[in-house]
Amino acid sequence: MADIRPQGGAADDGIRTLPFPVELSLGGVGMRVGPMGAGRTWHAGDTPLDRVHRIDFHVVMLFDDGPVHHMIDFAEYEATAGELLWIRPGQVHRFSRSSGYRGTVLTMQPGFLPRATVEATGLYRYDLPPLLRPEGPQLASLRAALGHLQREYEDSALLPPALHTAVLRHSLTAFLLRLAHLATSSAEAGRRSESTFTLFRDAVERDFATQHSVSAYADALGYSRRTLVRAVRAATGETPKGFIDKRVVLEAKRLLAHTDLPIGRVGAAVGFPDPANFSKFFHLHTGVTPVGFRAELR
Repeated sequence: MADIRPQGGAADDGIRTLPFPVELSLGGVGMRVGPMGAGRTWHAGDTPLDRVHRIDFHVVMLFDDGPVHHMIDFAEYEATAGELLWIRPGQVHRFSRSSGYRGTVLTMQPGFLPRATVEATGLYRYDLPPLLRPEGPQLASLRAALGHLQREYEDSALLPPALHTAVLRHSLTAFLLRLAHLATSSAEAGRRSESTFTLFRDAVERDFATQHSVSAYADALGYSRRTLVRAVRAATGETPKGFIDKRVVLEAKRLLAHTDLPIGRVGAAVGFPDPANFSKFFHLHTGVTPVGFRAELR
């Protein structure tokens, strides 16, 4: 059996650590899987889950509803239907009082799987993102694998205990291999998105005064428009067009506040040869006209 020590944080920082609730699992095996929802729990004791705490086991939550707000290692995550949260041993987390947790939850005790499986599935890859967003066939496969695991878990009376445990380990490994592939792919996609966004950001900084077209930036950088949209959304939460417009508005505000250039020349300096079009653009994004904005500062 694997003998892995969680690396999620120190144990003497005053944050309570919840152990794996062996007494709640069927047959006392080192895992548990079942529905989340009102009246159900995956932990023992009376520790309020909306208080900061650690766990010494793995928790994987697949949501059927949302949004759900959950804190993991002091970062806030929002998950919705079809998304997963993977919380690893030693990580500090907190449930939300206002969110309804609906879906399926898997808990697993360290040591339940062999070392080779632990390494193959990256169970202790704390660098991987806890929030996972599978799409289409990938989500369907994860749901099917988790559903199969749950059925095997609940069929404890059909097999001798040792054989039941062996079957659970195989089914759990199949699910975790799929989950690990998703987590690794998500991390790689995030790094690619960051690189793509960096190139886009630098291009906007260089050309925003003359170029406002998302398609033109995508073509110049050698990306599809869709790829650029995904990268910018991942990095900033907004569209490429919104990012460009924000940079244009910032420069216009700087010129209006710190120079005496006529409004028409300010517009031309940020890519609007027609003063009327510049005024409409500026008013749309700020709620005031260029003249009004300058007057407010003087």
